[in-house]
Amino acid sequence: MESALPVILVLVKVLLVIVAILTFVAYLTLLERKVLGWLQVRLGPNRVGPWGLLQPLADGAKLLLKEEITVSGANRIIYLAAPLIVVTCALVPFAVIPFAKGLGLESIFGQAAAKFDLNTGVVADLNVGILFIFAISSLGVYGVVLGGWASNSKYSLLGAIRAGAQMISYELGLSLSVLGVLLLAGTLSLVGIVEAQDSVWKWYVFRQPLGFILFLIAGSAEIARTPFDLMECENELVAGYQTEYSSMKFGLFYLGEYAHLLFLSALMTTLYFGGWQGPILPPIFWFLAKTFFFVFVFVWIRGTYPRLRYDRVMTFGWKVLLPVGLLNVMATAFVYTFWRQYMS
Repeated sequence: MESALPVILVLVKVLLVIVAILTFVAYLTLLERKVLGWLQVRLGPNRVGPWGLLQPLADGAKLLLKEEITVSGANRIIYLAAPLIVVTCALVPFAVIPFAKGLGLESIFGQAAAKFDLNTGVVADLNVGILFIFAISSLGVYGVVLGGWASNSKYSLLGAIRAGAQMISYELGLSLSVLGVLLLAGTLSLVGIVEAQDSVWKWYVFRQPLGFILFLIAGSAEIARTPFDLMECENELVAGYQTEYSSMKFGLFYLGEYAHLLFLSALMTTLYFGGWQGPILPPIFWFLAKTFFFVFVFVWIRGTYPRLRYDRVMTFGWKVLLPVGLLNVMATAFVYTFWRQYMS
């Protein structure tokens, strides 16, 4: 029993994080619809439960009860596997996001929590955490591409091709925007990056403002949020790669999309806004407050800007984001080297 205790505690920790993420994702749909309603001077969902709070449960029940349809001529195995790939690649990177200093598990599990280092506010503190994130999150596009190809539909295939091209162009800009933070922090561990921002003026948004702007734009394109949602462009592709999906298979794609939104907001909080750092209030409060602020920003952008034309999206990725990202990395390296050599 003693040897199995660490495994049990890790599973409990993972289960708590997954339940919390899925709950947040479910209510992100309600939050987005409410905010869009306010921006468009209408009410939004307000019928299911008080203030519409049970709307996510009603939406989930509706998807579960809808008829399961598999398209004639589809590659059945890949068609079914694609949504699972998208959801898995959206949830796994949360394992290295540090959301607090501690979980308070010692009050539940006593000394065992401290003995097995399970009280840290992160599922797995990897010393190459940022590389792990890019490795896993970049695999998510395979689910989109495979789902579009396996659906045996020209609209789905066009959406999948767009997703692949867009991911390649904006992944480069996203990676370059983070390199400046890594140069300043001197570590690939997300916990180390947060600990390096131990005061407000050390937040990397002030030391890497250009990198933050690049990350915001490239990240929005990476998760295909408006104005970069070209792979599911309704007026051109019906629903893009999701066109031939129904019931919970469509629901899993939907879950992956909002999990990506929550993850990107959490990653921006971690890299540029000090993560859990903040005065007086508990660390988990500051992390959630900053994360949901960025969620609100992405919803605000969706309700404000129109969808861009596809050729302009690709041109912007290759001819603007990529060179500006390279310039930011070179400038950061130059200033950092000069400061280390002559000013310290």
